[in-house]
Amino acid sequence: MARRITGRTHGDPRTADTRAKVKDDYRPSRDEILRYIAENPDRAGKRDIAKAFALRGDDRIWLKDILRDLQDEGVLTKERKQLARVGALPHVAVLDIFGRDGDGILLAHPAEAVGTGEPPVVSIRISRSGSGPAPGIGDRVLAKTFPTNEATGPAYTGRVMKIFEKRTDAVLGVFRILQDGTFRIEPVERRQPELIVDKEFQNGARNGDLVEVEPARASRYGLPRAKVLNVLGSLTSEKAVSMIAIHAHDIPHIFPADVIAESEAVKPATMDHREDWRDLPLVTIDPADAKDHDDAVFATPDLDEKNRGGVVATVAIADVAAYVRYGTALDREALKRGNSVYFPDRVVPMLPERISNDLCSLREGQDRPALAVRMVFSADGRKLRHSFHRVMMKSAAKLAYSQAQAAIDGVPDDKTGPILDTVLKPLWDAYAILKRGRDGRQPLELELPERKILLKPDGTVDRVIVPERLDAHKLIEEFMIQANVAAAETLEAKKQTLVYRVHDAPSLAKQESLREFLQTLGLSLARGAQMRPSQFNGILEGVRGADNEGLVNEVVLRSQSQAEYSPKNIGHFGLNLRRYAHFTSPIRRYADLIVHRGLIAALGLGPGGLTQDEEARLEDVGVLISGTERRAMAAERDTVDRLIAAYLAERVDDRFDARISGVTKSGLFVQLPQYGADGFIPVSTLNGDYYIYDETARSLFGERSGKGYQLADRVEVRLVEVAPMAGAMRFEMLTDPKPLPGSKRSFHKAKGRARASQSRPGSRGRRR
Repeated sequence: MARRITGRTHGDPRTADTRAKVKDDYRPSRDEILRYIAENPDRAGKRDIAKAFALRGDDRIWLKDILRDLQDEGVLTKERKQLARVGALPHVAVLDIFGRDGDGILLAHPAEAVGTGEPPVVSIRISRSGSGPAPGIGDRVLAKTFPTNEATGPAYTGRVMKIFEKRTDAVLGVFRILQDGTFRIEPVERRQPELIVDKEFQNGARNGDLVEVEPARASRYGLPRAKVLNVLGSLTSEKAVSMIAIHAHDIPHIFPADVIAESEAVKPATMDHREDWRDLPLVTIDPADAKDHDDAVFATPDLDEKNRGGVVATVAIADVAAYVRYGTALDREALKRGNSVYFPDRVVPMLPERISNDLCSLREGQDRPALAVRMVFSADGRKLRHSFHRVMMKSAAKLAYSQAQAAIDGVPDDKTGPILDTVLKPLWDAYAILKRGRDGRQPLELELPERKILLKPDGTVDRVIVPERLDAHKLIEEFMIQANVAAAETLEAKKQTLVYRVHDAPSLAKQESLREFLQTLGLSLARGAQMRPSQFNGILEGVRGADNEGLVNEVVLRSQSQAEYSPKNIGHFGLNLRRYAHFTSPIRRYADLIVHRGLIAALGLGPGGLTQDEEARLEDVGVLISGTERRAMAAERDTVDRLIAAYLAERVDDRFDARISGVTKSGLFVQLPQYGADGFIPVSTLNGDYYIYDETARSLFGERSGKGYQLADRVEVRLVEVAPMAGAMRFEMLTDPKPLPGSKRSFHKAKGRARASQSRPGSRGRRR
């Protein structure tokens, strides 16, 4: 007989209302554990479950084993130390309201995919008192969700916390002039109908232009009409392509009038509550084309006899909190955007230009307010202490990465020459010491080159490059990491609530999947609940220079969790840090602005600190800005895909060297390394065999030959079809399949697994 939980399902399991009323010799069944987790998503940690069922001593060890088994079986997943059913909605989720049921109750789907299959339906609760947000059909909302545990009807109920701003009526389309001289709008999104434009509403649009239009009320007969609001340019230009992504992902890109007015009315900061650091030769080191400069650095040897060989490293960050105060129009707009979004030839900023490119840009030779941290390191790279200061600074030099690196490499110019010995060499000496600490910490070291698209003056693609990774880049990166750590440590020590940058360890299910894959290559990954980045680094080092180096790096990357923002600290697995918070880019990330406000409040550094109202909302804010970050990444990726697809549209039938970037039972995804673009090869076009999908080995192999294709294989492909608007390309495989690594035994095991999976509904191979 299993133990029974009584009382409220969503209360604190540690209270009398929900404490388990059980006999000491009973243990809960797996179903009761899963039911409790479903009903208490915000109190589903291992300790919470043990307390709810009054488990002690050996029973807690038993519970730990049961929970590990459920994770290994793929029934449970773990995020931020909270367990959840795989495919379950998070306790706080973004929902799209799509309709009503027979009783008039609003129904919603999650805005992002949850597991596989049909998305769960959420019944939206409306407050009887009339207080709180009142959503309607078509709204996107942030809501707390609760499982219903009913056999029929919606799987969840939801309580609305926030309604996101509705999109305007404007839609995107391609302006077309038909043979009869009439004008039509070809929609970018399939769900939009075709529109007619009368000549008086053409607004200068030409055939093939991407335009923003306002649809008119539909008439009873014929297609609806519209008027052109804005001409965004040629469909193949970057400006137009990025605008598609901006609209498709609901990215706010026009600042409201009150936000602009507020930013223009801001007065430059004064010396009130500030230390005068204007004589300290801090320098900014950024990309050559950077338009704003929000961080500056300086270093000097530590003169303390007790710390021989040590250094003092200083990082100064633009004091955005001096201008953007909680609850203002500027602040509300910044939170809605969450972060700046970077496209190849445009930036959608989090803050207006008056703030980001002027008052908060650490311009050379100009007084600027900053929040600075001074850190003392020992000769072996250990941070001994640090202190934060609210200052007025004056940048001694604006440098590009390549410019600073050239000076260190012996080729100084007119700007770097005078500061080479006094500023640049001490910075590089300090970096050498910080690197010792980094090497000792052993963060995850993945070799994944980043590509950059260079555009022509007309906005089309010129070429794609892999920028050289310089020590100057690594220096700034390590200085910023240490400043971020110092911010988190200070706020924790002051017991000040903050938003951490958290990165969970790979789930047990992902670890096991990776372990099985590595076994096919003759590599091993030790089992253990406490994984360390060094274990992954050992594997990566073992394949360095080998043919499968790219494959292993790719699979290790895919095994990692996604970093997020949260007031609950679980550490940062990838950086191998116990506590970490984003502090160094408040111009472009709202998370950093929160950390700045927290430091100001905790250290008594003057006005602009974190308020109690903000502290109470930090969990919701963490969810919001984690979502805007994912939104930005998706929009940036979509824009690159569309640009490259348009660039290659005239090269149909050309051959390309490619690399397999994904394997599914439906076919192969391939990437063109020269362009960083992805395309697809349907399995139905792979000739000569019956191809079977092996999930463990990330491969498709022929049933008769045993030969096939595996993730990261280098192949030759032919471009067959391009859809620039969708950013999609289809390829044909030209390279013959190869014998896959592993013994015959492992091959037959894979074949058996694949056949077993194909015996299940919905899983099929292809015969050619």
